[in-house]
Amino acid sequence: MKKLTVLFLSLFVLQACNDDPKDDKAILQPSSGNINNLSVIVENDLWNGEVGEVIRRLFAAPVDGLPQEEPLFSMNQMPPEAFTGFVRKNRLFLSIQEGKEADVQVANDPFARPQTGIFVTGENREEIIAQLEKHADSIIKALKATEIKEKQRRIQKSLKDDAKLEKDLGVSLKFPTAYRYAKEGDDFFWIRKDITNGSMEILVYEVPVNTIQKDTNIIGNIMAMRDSIGKKHIPGPLDGTYMITEEAYAPYIFESEIDGKFAWETKGTWEVKGAFMAGPFLNYAVFDEKNDRFVILEGFAFAPSARKRDNMQELEAILKSARIK
Repeated sequence: MKKLTVLFLSLFVLQACNDDPKDDKAILQPSSGNINNLSVIVENDLWNGEVGEVIRRLFAAPVDGLPQEEPLFSMNQMPPEAFTGFVRKNRLFLSIQEGKEADVQVANDPFARPQTGIFVTGENREEIIAQLEKHADSIIKALKATEIKEKQRRIQKSLKDDAKLEKDLGVSLKFPTAYRYAKEGDDFFWIRKDITNGSMEILVYEVPVNTIQKDTNIIGNIMAMRDSIGKKHIPGPLDGTYMITEEAYAPYIFESEIDGKFAWETKGTWEVKGAFMAGPFLNYAVFDEKNDRFVILEGFAFAPSARKRDNMQELEAILKSARIK
């Protein structure tokens, strides 16, 4: 069976979209497009049939950990003949072609930079669907990595000073000047940004290793840690209220990596005990073996009745920029 193949700019990639090689330019222009916007290049009859249904099911699936359903990617479809000129600068695209050998290929910067193009081919619709189903996870991972890198690039343009964070906790973090320090001290940092009708929040602190690894119930230990931190540091709007992990639903937990170090990645919903406030959170418990601790990096958002997918991706991009000294 063929493995997912990573390609760099090549004549093959250009021909895969039926382009004239004379259109190729030595210097690629900057890509464009909103974060998490995926262009789907496919014939209209395929899009309106079972192939389109599978594409929408896989790539517009609900994002894990959000309180309301929001799609992984916002998609716009166009037939191959429309994929020309400025449209080819879109940062993410998925190209579907029928009548070719079954395959999936990932192209880096085929028409612009940065850009990730996914080429899926099959002799018939059944083969195309089989390739999409088989490689969906790898495709999504490649697309999401591109968007995180792009968000980090944009954040780099105007960075907040993190010297105190690095001095007190040995953690450097790249976040924009739009954020401010809401609380600092006692090896605990609360960083926040105001948004329309809400806010985006970052927490950075450390806990002893046995806080999380005291037994096999990792998710339970992380929830208990979050709740204790919320009670101590994150008050609600009324006296005696504070942030906790939503009790009705267990968070998602994954194995991840930050700065080359193992991390538990937890996604779920926070709420305020004793008040009607809630929202999504993303937590990384990073194992810092040299210092016998877990460094906790968390982002959460409060934006009632608003979409939060892109807010949470910004927080993810910031947390993944962490470097532990």
